[in-house]
Amino acid sequence: KNGKWDLKISCLVLNQCDGLLSRPIFTQEPHDIIFPLDLSKSEVILNCAANGYPSPHYRWKQNGTDIDFTMSYHYRLDGGSLAISSPHTDQDIGMYQCLATNLLGTILSRKAKLQFAYIEDFETKTRSTVSVREGQGVVLLCGPPPHFGDLSYAWTFNDNPLYVQEDNRRFVSQETGNLYIAKVEPSDVGNYTCFITNKEAQRSVQGPPTPLVQRTDGVMGEYEPKIEVRFPETIQAAKDSSVKLECFALGNPVPDISWRRLDGSPLPGKVKYSKSQAILEIPNFQQEDEGFYECIASNLRGRNLAKGQLIFYAPPEWEQKIQNTYLSIYDNLLWECKASGKPNPWYTWLKNGERLNPEERIQIENGTLIITMLNVSDSGVYQCAAENKYQIIYANAELRVLASAPDFSKSPVKKKSFVQVGGDIVIECKPNAFPRAAISWKRGTETLRQSKRLHLYNFKRMKTTVITVPPSKMDVTVGESIVLPCQVSHDPSIEVVFVWFFNGDVIDLKKGVAHFERIGGESVGDLMIRNIQLNHSGKYLCTVQTTLESLSAVADIIVRGPPGPPEDVKVEDISSTTSQLSWRAGPDNNSPIQIFTIQTRTPFSVGWQAVATVPEILNGKTYNATVVGLSPWVEYEFRVVAGNSIGIGEPSKPSELLRTKASVPVVAPVNINGGGGSRSELVITWESIPEELQNGEGFGYIIMFRPVGSTTWSKEKVSSVESSRFVYRNESIIPLSPFEVKVGVYNNEGEGSLSTVTIVYSGEDEPQLAPRGTSVQSFSASEMEVSWNAIAWNRNTGRVLGYEVLYWTDDSKESMIGKIRVSGNVTTKNITGLKANTIYFASVRAYNTAGTGPSSPPVNVTTKKSPPSQPPANIAWKLTNSKLCLNWEHVKTMENESEVLGYKILYRQNRQSKTHVLETNNTSAELLVPFEEDYLIEIRTVSDGGDGSSSEEIRIPKMSSLSSRGIQLLEPSTHFLSIVIVIFYCFAIQLLI
Repeated sequence: KNGKWDLKISCLVLNQCDGLLSRPIFTQEPHDIIFPLDLSKSEVILNCAANGYPSPHYRWKQNGTDIDFTMSYHYRLDGGSLAISSPHTDQDIGMYQCLATNLLGTILSRKAKLQFAYIEDFETKTRSTVSVREGQGVVLLCGPPPHFGDLSYAWTFNDNPLYVQEDNRRFVSQETGNLYIAKVEPSDVGNYTCFITNKEAQRSVQGPPTPLVQRTDGVMGEYEPKIEVRFPETIQAAKDSSVKLECFALGNPVPDISWRRLDGSPLPGKVKYSKSQAILEIPNFQQEDEGFYECIASNLRGRNLAKGQLIFYAPPEWEQKIQNTYLSIYDNLLWECKASGKPNPWYTWLKNGERLNPEERIQIENGTLIITMLNVSDSGVYQCAAENKYQIIYANAELRVLASAPDFSKSPVKKKSFVQVGGDIVIECKPNAFPRAAISWKRGTETLRQSKRLHLYNFKRMKTTVITVPPSKMDVTVGESIVLPCQVSHDPSIEVVFVWFFNGDVIDLKKGVAHFERIGGESVGDLMIRNIQLNHSGKYLCTVQTTLESLSAVADIIVRGPPGPPEDVKVEDISSTTSQLSWRAGPDNNSPIQIFTIQTRTPFSVGWQAVATVPEILNGKTYNATVVGLSPWVEYEFRVVAGNSIGIGEPSKPSELLRTKASVPVVAPVNINGGGGSRSELVITWESIPEELQNGEGFGYIIMFRPVGSTTWSKEKVSSVESSRFVYRNESIIPLSPFEVKVGVYNNEGEGSLSTVTIVYSGEDEPQLAPRGTSVQSFSASEMEVSWNAIAWNRNTGRVLGYEVLYWTDDSKESMIGKIRVSGNVTTKNITGLKANTIYFASVRAYNTAGTGPSSPPVNVTTKKSPPSQPPANIAWKLTNSKLCLNWEHVKTMENESEVLGYKILYRQNRQSKTHVLETNNTSAELLVPFEEDYLIEIRTVSDGGDGSSSEEIRIPKMSSLSSRGIQLLEPSTHFLSIVIVIFYCFAIQLLI
């Protein structure tokens, strides 16, 4: 249409398509969607977009059937995406797939499932009363109404708006929704209500209350654990998923829960536990995490066990994809795709979006597609689909079959050729043709004939069996997979049998011989060799047998690989830095050796390393070399590696272990430093020389030093090989005076190199002055701050590098002294970890490398009383019209505690680590907050002695999960973490409590 198909046909036939046409390639594919059923007036969008030239057009399938956009009023295309307006669960639920098409062909997208989330209301009938004895365990059933989508469960008790908090005695299963109480106490008596939230349906429902009453016929005695919450015996766990196992037991005393793996290996370090240990979570689940897991519930009366198996699964992932391929008409196509996954994927093939089925020319074997005797109609876009029960993935490629008559325009035959009498001449005939042209020659009018090159068949022979595609000589690399063709034309009424021989021996394909596989149909006897090895080199004979005749065709296969290991590596001579090596070449594996490399290993190296040689390049004909750049007095072993055009082969066996000869050390110490020490001392330090660079026995260090300005060097020797410090003492040394220093090395062979000169200062006197203006003040019950004035020092009063703060108590029964240092010009230090309401003394002194100076006169302070020990109690909350009202009782303090000055409210979103703080002098507060998620809130007291104890953390559910009237979702425009806080008394909460 509009000339587009003419463009396609002409460019394909003339092989002029490059740069004109390109197949569709998805840039966006649809994903699974779970849509809230209550939002039926909204619109669902399944995304799809593709590149290609000409630009692709799109269509969609629902549950395998094309969508007719002219008949479905609420389906429309938005670009390539599918828009479904006012979706209905009975009509629109299912599996969707996008198809993108242009002149070159069609591709299918991944499949996307559309589902609808909902939850119905609970039945309003009254729940039966549950009667239990004190000390007995109980299970309160939630019984969720009909629904689709993941649910989360919570329970409330009586009229308390707070959810029942889980602990080691109470547990709410997120699998069943039931509330489990391991051991009932009198305070548990009351009405319990189950709340269910379907996040995907954006709806919450509340069940009728379940009354729990206490029986009067006695108290339940102690009994062993009874596991009521068990994880399944078998759990399929997806790769990278987060797996949660639940386990909870009833019992008296309340049971403890622990976990283990049955194979004895430790639990993965990444595991997480709930507060009561009732939930074991394994994030980022991997293959090594699968196995049997066991939960142990135990108390003084005994224990009970629950176990189950986690089985790893993974959707398919591509390891090998098909690539665009251009072939000539009558050629053969071999495509192979491969995917990993657990369970192993199976494969299907598609052409232009339609499933490809085997036929005479088309063989399909798992991920392998073979098409013989290609024709132009085979051109198109193909997809290999890898699928297991969890997912299907597609790999796409274009096959372009080229066909054109012989054409000499690009390589014309020479009109004239000149040759010397008696010489040779070559006249080339290279027409451009698809398929390859059959060529004949004439001299004048006379046809040139060559036996062995021209075969004639008469009419009667056309019905006989003929090998049309015989195996041909192949040159392959180890590890490749190849197909040896053996295809025949024959009388359809005659059965043909294919038998393959390798080096004269029959290949018995019925026994499933490794690497060999027969592929093809009735008239195709192709032999596939997978992962071909070096020992597969040789002659392959295909025999075709019928009741009338037997034909055969032979081909030589050469398998080339990296060279085998060199042999007989010998060390001929070794000096302090060189070694003479010789070796013999190993097998070249059908590809000439191009290079050798020598590697070495010492006790100081990490594995084998290449070394420098003379000659520098060791070609495939070199069998000896000199290794250079070795370190003296080090044990070496050598090996040789060969390489060819295929790759690097296995190394030779190592040579015998030999030590190089000793030599004068050449590496001088580095990082020369020093200073400090006592008065009249010169301290010199350096980085010691590693053993592999000491070059011989009797290793040590030479220390040379002189005062700056002097012309005479002093020299000392340190014989310890591990030394890295030298101290020179002399009463005549002036404190903190500069010296020129250099450090060298020596061994039994002589003295080696010296380092560069470094300036090092001699030891100094301690500071002579005490700090002035020392003061101290208490900040809380456990901290105080000490302050002082900096010392103005000079060379005579001693250098000051920092200050040391001493602090202590005057309690004879429990005396203690603390000591903290600060460096530089810091003149304050905050000291923490102190005892409350206690007198502390503090003093400050300066320090330098020589020690500390005199202390300042002591000062003292009494720390504040302890902060309140009781947390805020009787906390109540109510969430109405986006306002959260909080109220609590005023905390009364003990005589030895600091007075309550106010309160801190700490709140954060459940999935965020950032905590916000509000301070108030009242016992109530109101917060206007965007409840996108659950909020976690705690309240603590504030006093002179510091912050007091916090209340238990309170979980405030997000507003969308509350079904009370007047509770509405925040508008999107309010979904910011900007929080407006107004402090006032919450009269509504006071009425509530």
